[in-house]
Amino acid sequence: MSPQSKSSQFQSAQFKRLCIASPNHGERRAGVDMLVLHYTGMPDAPGALARLTDPRSEVSSHYLVDAEGVIYELVCESRRAWHAGQSSWKGETDLNSRSIGIEIDHPGHEGGNPPFAPAQLDAVITLCGEILSRWPILPCRVLGHSDIAPRRKLDPGERFPWDRLFHAGIGHWVEPAPLADGPSLGPGDDGAEVEALQRLLAGYGYPLEVTGCFGEQTRGVVEAFQRHFRSDCVDGLADLSTLATLRELTRAL
Repeated sequence: MSPQSKSSQFQSAQFKRLCIASPNHGERRAGVDMLVLHYTGMPDAPGALARLTDPRSEVSSHYLVDAEGVIYELVCESRRAWHAGQSSWKGETDLNSRSIGIEIDHPGHEGGNPPFAPAQLDAVITLCGEILSRWPILPCRVLGHSDIAPRRKLDPGERFPWDRLFHAGIGHWVEPAPLADGPSLGPGDDGAEVEALQRLLAGYGYPLEVTGCFGEQTRGVVEAFQRHFRSDCVDGLADLSTLATLRELTRAL
C-alpha cells in the first residue's frame, strides 16, 4: 500500500505543518506495518531538529511534533528513516524498514519526565490518525520505542497517555488491572509460571527468549510492558496487576 499524494497527505488544517528535510534516510526493504512513537530526550525542539537533520548523527524520524503542536515533516513516509536502532518485534529486526517514526519534543526521564503538553498531544493524535489512514497498521503495532528496544530505551515513557490515543482510535489498550497486594514474579524465580509469563510477552511481540528463568532480560521486558500498559508502578516485577493486564490485553487481540 502506498501513501497518498502530497496534496491529500495533510487534510487537517488545525496544526501548523513545516517541512525540514533530513538527509538521513534510505530505501525501505519491507512494507510499512508499524508506527513507533519516541520522545526526543532533549531540552528543546530546535536542538532535536538539528540532530535529526545532521548527516553526521545518522538518526532521523519521519516527523517531529514540538511542544506547541507544530508538526515537522523530516522524511517522506515512503522512505526508511533511521529511528528504531537495534530493536525487535515479533522476531523482526529491521524495524526501520517496516515502520513510521514520530519523535515527540520532550526532555525525557533525564529532564524530569514532565507531562506532555496538551496541544502537542492533540497534534500527535491527529498525525497518528492520518498515518493510520494511509498504511495497513494494526492497533497492536502502534508501539513505543521502549517496546521494541526494552532495557535500551525508555521512551516515550510512562507519562505518555496511551489510553488517550486508544480512545481516539489509535493503538491497542485495555484498562489496567488495579494494583493489589499479593505474590509476584521477579529476578531469580523460575519454573512454569515464569515460562507462561514469558510466552505471553513474547507472543504479544516483545523480544524475549522463553527460558523459564526470570533474569534481567525478562525484567527489562516487564518494565517495558508496564511503561506502556500498566504505568502506575514500573518496577519490572510481574505482580498480580501486571499479569492480569497482560492476560486481558492478549485476549483483546
